Amino acid sequence: MVAAKDRFTYMTETPVPKLIKQLAIPTIISMLVTGIYNTADTFFVGRIPDISIQATAAVGTVFPVMAVIQAFGFLFGHGSGNFLSRMLGAGKKEEASEMASTGFVLAISMGLLASIFGNIFIDNLVDVLVSEDISASTIEMTKSYAGIILLGAPFMMGQFVVNNQLRFQGSAMYAMVGLVSGAIINIILDPLLILVFGLGVKGAAIATIGGQITSFFILLIGSRRGENIRLSIKKIRINGYYIVQIINGGIPSLFRQGLAAVATTLLNRSAGDLGGDAAISGMSITTRVMMLLISALIGWGQGYQPVCSFNYGAGKKARVKEGFVFCVKWGTIFLAIVGAVCFILAPNVIEFFIPESENADINMRLQVIEVGKTALRCQSVILPINAFIVMTNMMLQSIGKGVKASITASARNGLFFIPAILILPKLFGLTGVEITQSVSDIFTLGISIPFAIVELRKLK
Repeated sequence: MVAAKDRFTYMTETPVPKLIKQLAIPTIISMLVTGIYNTADTFFVGRIPDISIQATAAVGTVFPVMAVIQAFGFLFGHGSGNFLSRMLGAGKKEEASEMASTGFVLAISMGLLASIFGNIFIDNLVDVLVSEDISASTIEMTKSYAGIILLGAPFMMGQFVVNNQLRFQGSAMYAMVGLVSGAIINIILDPLLILVFGLGVKGAAIATIGGQITSFFILLIGSRRGENIRLSIKKIRINGYYIVQIINGGIPSLFRQGLAAVATTLLNRSAGDLGGDAAISGMSITTRVMMLLISALIGWGQGYQPVCSFNYGAGKKARVKEGFVFCVKWGTIFLAIVGAVCFILAPNVIEFFIPESENADINMRLQVIEVGKTALRCQSVILPINAFIVMTNMMLQSIGKGVKASITASARNGLFFIPAILILPKLFGLTGVEITQSVSDIFTLGISIPFAIVELRKLK
């Protein structure tokens, strides 16, 4: 009882800037390391002799599959995490415990279904992912990489659930240790399996699921430490009430990640139709680099989320508003700085992933650099506005505004991106592909502002 009281006091009385920074530092480290290991596959397959560009294109093509797996992991992780945090803030620990176990079991079950049916229909899946102008070798590597990634789906979904539940309880340090451990394993295995043992993209996939399995078990251990809620078979309650709560709290994340998968598939197909393997490779590198930058912002926002949901559940709404303003301010400053650096060094950033090779096609390499450089600069200019967009979405989701959160989550990679990627390339060719994300971000800001203003006025 004393421990519960101490946690309540910590989450509701610690000065908001101090509390957010304490919770955000571990999550920022987690997200940055995770972002690094998400780019590790791209980095190391780019060093495979003779087929670096095709291998990079294959890894980028499979990204939508990973995004869908992550989408369902976030559905159950954010859905259960948001709810249990509000329940802990309201002093209802039993409901929080039941939600934690229920969300975890549902995620593992969904992961098993994805793994089984994904591999059964792997040929059909790859047909959807690739464009007609992609080389046969790229298609074969895409199939190999996707098949292995799907085997790790239960562990990937499970780790996202436990990680988010730990964060929403205020145990960001345990969450960080779990993610960072898996990331380190992945980064160590990548060069060994890809280059030393010559497994190519198969090695990259094995390294990825090896890291995910490591994170999964370490996070499970962390969930049984300290004041954290213990997962238990006895606490599982698969009923309408908990499923609705998971959907309400997690559907924005499902939309965001799921639409990211659709958007990336359309992006890859448009780039492939207009520029083949080189264009896909250039856009894939740009996407991974921007994901790394945004991951730091998301880590910052994830430090705000438990503060937001816990204090909202405790009725301390002024702290919710204070945290939002604080996070938007410093998030914008950070993104403005890194955006300027990326704009200036864009060619160097792309070249870093595609080093010169004696047997490489020089013209294709130059095309990769040109496409990636232009896309990276376009996105770097718009990067700072993402602080307001991301924080608005996180606030809406954390206070239980499921519909508004779903709209803002869907906008950047769905409502605006999908029409843009279908229209702009027809008007401007490859340039249309390169500017699509920037155009989408501008429109997303346009709907985030009124949503945020309406809710912030209520937080008195």
